[in-house]
Amino acid sequence: MAPRGDRASFGPAAFLLAVAFVAVGRFAVACFAAAFGWAAAFGARFGVDVSSDPAIGPTLPSLLVTEVRALTTDAAHADAESAIARDLAERSERRDEHPALGDAVWRDLAHPAAGSQGFAAFVADQPVGYLRAVRRDDEPAFDLSMTVHPDHREDDVPGALLDAAIAYAHDQGATHATLWVFGADVDADALGVGRGMTIERELWQMRVPLPVAGRADLPGGVTLREFAPGADDAEWLAVNNRAFATDPDQGGWTADTLHGRCTEDWFDAEGFLVADDGGRMAGFCWTKVHPAAPPHEPHALGEIYVIGVNPADQGRGLGRVLTVAGLDHLHRHGIDVGMLFVDAANTPAVGLYRALGFVTSRIDRAYGTDLAPTTSP
Repeated sequence: MAPRGDRASFGPAAFLLAVAFVAVGRFAVACFAAAFGWAAAFGARFGVDVSSDPAIGPTLPSLLVTEVRALTTDAAHADAESAIARDLAERSERRDEHPALGDAVWRDLAHPAAGSQGFAAFVADQPVGYLRAVRRDDEPAFDLSMTVHPDHREDDVPGALLDAAIAYAHDQGATHATLWVFGADVDADALGVGRGMTIERELWQMRVPLPVAGRADLPGGVTLREFAPGADDAEWLAVNNRAFATDPDQGGWTADTLHGRCTEDWFDAEGFLVADDGGRMAGFCWTKVHPAAPPHEPHALGEIYVIGVNPADQGRGLGRVLTVAGLDHLHRHGIDVGMLFVDAANTPAVGLYRALGFVTSRIDRAYGTDLAPTTSP
């Protein structure tokens, strides 16, 4: 070992050998860069994206390739798709502290709509992203929901999944596609808007500590009772569909839709309150309890799942009465935090909830794009 501060000396032959090594190294780097550029062009042309490896850093290229696969839709492969979706959703949930995929995705996986399709992105043959394209029942359109492994959100995985799903929707004759993003941020905006999509809707998740301050008195002649499954179905559907006539999610419910919700594990008729005015349904407040999901949700959460007032009964203060009644019901059952979702454009509802103490805790956005009609060759 040379003493500290000493330098090794090189003779002429060693010097020439070092120069040769440098030249060969530079040539190899140039070839690598050229090959990477070719691979990127090839991948873009054939729908395979070349991603950068976060472990290396943004200044060096990576040979890892993102491959998007349309998952087999038959019953024999349904469990495999669900396993991919749940694993990636759980990873995202631990990072983001909120669910990655909504109830509609899990319902569609359990009971697929005709034309629905799952996609998975693979890097080194490992699933790193998942997207479910759910076909709407009443129009030629698809709703898209996606979850991506936190380590692959900065590379090409989100864009590759979205491109594949939009291409699929187009091939299926759809005229519109909507991407829903929970906890939307500037990256989600860049992904959607960068592909020509526009922000169609914005939903706010709002929360309030329970119990809420202040009371709300029922209008004269109105009483609260539990929803009676079966007996109340037809009248509830009529009131709901009138109250949400222009709402793309809550409007247009059918008996099958209602029955499906009432048979889910979380349903509790005791938490489905009806405002009864002399035997006529004037409004309703349907609540839902979300079990604790540590660490980001250490305690159970109470949701105002759906709340509606018959248009003929608007102006009687039933919106506030039903909201408070639903929150009180949740608090009596040990819930300390109430939650609901509201369209950001629904100014009256937002004002009511803020007056009751609700604050915005999450923003979800829908990014939409029209699809050109397919043409026959």
